[in-house]
Amino acid sequence: MGWFKIRQPLYTITVNFSIDCFYFMGFGSVLTLHDLFTIKGGGERLVKILCDSLDADLITGHLGKDGFDISELTGKVTNLNALNRIHGIKTWRLAQAFKKIKLNQFYDNVIYSGVASPLARGTIKATQHLFYCHTPPRFIYDKKDYYASKLSWPARSAFTLLNAWFRPQYEQAVRGMDVVFTNAEYVRQRIKTYLGVDAHVIHPPCDTKYFRWLGTGDYYLSTARLDGLKRVDAIINAFKEMPDKKLIIASGGDQANQLQQLALGYDNIIFTGWLSERKMLDLIGYCIATIYVPEDEDFGMSPVESMAAGKPVICSDHGGPLETVVDRETGFYVGGDLSQQIITAVNKLDATTASTMRTACEKRAKAFDSEQFIKRISKFLI
Repeated sequence: MGWFKIRQPLYTITVNFSIDCFYFMGFGSVLTLHDLFTIKGGGERLVKILCDSLDADLITGHLGKDGFDISELTGKVTNLNALNRIHGIKTWRLAQAFKKIKLNQFYDNVIYSGVASPLARGTIKATQHLFYCHTPPRFIYDKKDYYASKLSWPARSAFTLLNAWFRPQYEQAVRGMDVVFTNAEYVRQRIKTYLGVDAHVIHPPCDTKYFRWLGTGDYYLSTARLDGLKRVDAIINAFKEMPDKKLIIASGGDQANQLQQLALGYDNIIFTGWLSERKMLDLIGYCIATIYVPEDEDFGMSPVESMAAGKPVICSDHGGPLETVVDRETGFYVGGDLSQQIITAVNKLDATTASTMRTACEKRAKAFDSEQFIKRISKFLI
């Protein structure tokens, strides 16, 4: 296989002049679109695996330094450089960037991922258009009031205008897709309710060979993004009452400063910020267990990655984690008085108990392996 890269200021293109191996797999050319590659999240990992496995081209709204390294993808990579840090403006600018995409190339399959990328549906020529819907946008539907409540009056007015502008275009784009996928039964129901579309559930991929049990350290691990809906504050409050237990928070996000202030003075709570893949793998591989307690999580890849490394998960008792973690077998569900239940679960899940769950965790994670994901999604490609 031979390939070379052309780098220009506004985008990166990888030109592949090898034989297109995906034709031997029974389907034709593939283009993927994803809103942003600014963090190492589940959606970003899913798209990276799609591109790796299907030799697909990629268009994204932005490539960030904290995202996955995609320099080795063999398909063309186009960076639209459309990121704006202001939330409402960010959505508007991304939507505009994807709507204005003009391509001369015709694709057999176009796979959209994210919130803004589906708006490119009307401008890209393809035999079929497929959409992997991680969730109907929470800021438009079930979490609209939550997001609006955090805004000042002028910003709230702009937020209302953005929704009025964006929502009909988004719904038209989704209903124009030939196939819609989603990550969990929990989300499939929401798609049916809000969009009137029947989606196929294909759980997101986890490269189970990538995650390894490395031993048992002396800490519990949180890898959830630092924003309100992830409820990392409840984890911190729990460990403030357990000074003999160590918590490592390996992530970043909008609430980083606020949460660091909440933990100020507690030496058993450590923030690392976003880390390299190697360091994250080591942290997961050596932890006692991971803690992942978001509110109404769509799916949540973190618990699957934890189990792939043989580590049990203390997780929310609702939403997507119920489709991955098995209570009392590969972890413990918590809810209600969240911080108090986390304390109870941590005390149950000591290093010895966690080690007895290793085999069950590794077995459970294999159901979400990348090979299974690609096999299932390939059945829909032409």
